[in-house]
Amino acid sequence: MKTPPGYEKKFADFIRLCSEAKAEGATQVTVAYPWVLGDTYEELIESLSRLADAGLFLHIAARKDWPSQN
Repeated sequence: MKTPPGYEKKFADFIRLCSEAKAEGATQVTVAYPWVLGDTYEELIESLSRLADAGLFLHIAARKDWPSQN
């Protein structure tokens, strides 16, 4: 699968998070909301692929802490 157009710019913070976590020897990352990983199927798959490539586990904060998406 090709990297979605504009992914590197749109998700620069997430890419940096993965890179820094791997460099520091972390085994997991936590994101506050699932939409941090992408707005489309392609972006989500790219983010999950980057996590897997870095050998990182993913945690998503509890739903009760999420703001409304309505």
